Amino acid sequence: MAIRTISAAELHRKMDSGESLFILDVRNPEEYQDWKIEGKQLRSINIPYFDFLDDNDALYADLPKDTEIITVCAKGGSAQMVAELLDQRGYDVSVLEGGMLAWSQFYVPVTIVEDENLKLIQFNRLAKGCLSYMVISDGKALVVDPSRHVDEYLRVAEQEGARIEHIMDTHLHADHITGGPELAQRTGATYYISASEMQGSDRPYEPLEKHSVIQFGHVNVKVLAIPTPGHTPGSMSFLVNDQFLLSGDTIFVGGLGRPDLGGKAREWAQALYDTVFRTIAQLSDDVLVLPAHYADIQEINASGYVGETLGEIRRKNEIMRTEDRETFTETVANSVGATPPNYEDIVSINRGVLSVSPEKATELEIGPNRCAIHHT
Repeated sequence: MAIRTISAAELHRKMDSGESLFILDVRNPEEYQDWKIEGKQLRSINIPYFDFLDDNDALYADLPKDTEIITVCAKGGSAQMVAELLDQRGYDVSVLEGGMLAWSQFYVPVTIVEDENLKLIQFNRLAKGCLSYMVISDGKALVVDPSRHVDEYLRVAEQEGARIEHIMDTHLHADHITGGPELAQRTGATYYISASEMQGSDRPYEPLEKHSVIQFGHVNVKVLAIPTPGHTPGSMSFLVNDQFLLSGDTIFVGGLGRPDLGGKAREWAQALYDTVFRTIAQLSDDVLVLPAHYADIQEINASGYVGETLGEIRRKNEIMRTEDRETFTETVANSVGATPPNYEDIVSINRGVLSVSPEKATELEIGPNRCAIHHT
């Protein structure tokens, strides 16, 4: 009998329903430790597939007989082999179709708010911890920080009966390839990014510095571009209707953006200090912060999206209250962790000075984001 397969979408539906799940990840231990499927009701263990080749009975001691086991590998092949061995021993087993490769390209759109003025949707690329947004008003749409799988945004826009007219990147991303230019090309929309992020690029774009306010729709939705340097020199945040701060990699639910990827950690941390204590300090506590990344699955709230009021972030996040400039600079500059893999190539692609095939793009993006740093 053929082994059952489960798609990334089906796996997410099980996770979202609160069902207890058991994942058997058969990749190498280093790969598993670096990047794995996570969920609030999910148990995951790692036994490399080559260990099963010895047919050692002890390997099966930690595997449940009364629960479905979902086997996972990089692309699906090794997981299929292990699933067949488990099936022969009477286990209830299925295989994640396409493995971590498929999981890395799966997106979950969640509506944050919908009223007579606008609809705001967060796209969660679960495997990467990458977040992007669509703001819809009067049949027109703005997309912020789109990832490269642009069909996800086109599909939702079509469902909503909206035309994408504006596309914005908060900054030059280092951990994933932007979909902004391709989405602009396919829709005729304007692509915006800070000019200081695109030095040396001949890619078509509209400099955000030229626009303090961008309006669309008959309800006067205002998108205010706020310079928030620190993560990168040209980082921008977008304040929608004075209520929602699309903060890019400047402010996260549990921390601040890392300032070290340009090789100027202390200098950029100083800029981040000014952003936090001069620019962001002007915003009220009830503004909802919606970042471009998250570092932990626990940051997804009960409503299914990642976001927190600025007041709660200030209360929980000590670095947001560290007003001594030197202490702030040292803390932020020294808590950056591992660099995103392949970030130099990804930055070059996003600046438009390097082109790669879709297969190479997938390879470059494999792995978790490392832009979200906890300071709670």
